[in-house]
Amino acid sequence: DIVSCHAPLNEKTYHLMDAEAFGKMKETALFINVGRGPIVNEKDLTEALNEGVIAGAGLDVLSAEPMKADNPLLAVQDSRKLVITPHIAWASVEARQKLVDEVAENVRAWMNGTPRNLV
Repeated sequence: DIVSCHAPLNEKTYHLMDAEAFGKMKETALFINVGRGPIVNEKDLTEALNEGVIAGAGLDVLSAEPMKADNPLLAVQDSRKLVITPHIAWASVEARQKLVDEVAENVRAWMNGTPRNLV
């Protein structure tokens, strides 16, 4: 019902979401991208929305920010099918404080030779 993309951008994810991917989704499905803009082929998403291939999309990122005048998403005919929000996940005071605190902890750990946040 909902495909939510949280992937990094790399050679395997560039335009991962294209006409073929949207074609595999339900007509009632919603697509959400909060990963990186170029993961989505915006021309194909525009066509999928205009042709009713999927029901709607929510984007927190675009292929180019700010949006350029020639972005194909500007041609989405039904504005209720597309919501674009600014990519501001770290805008709150609490989130920025957490970021500063984590950086400080990483520096302390490095100075003490202590492993931290290892994947």
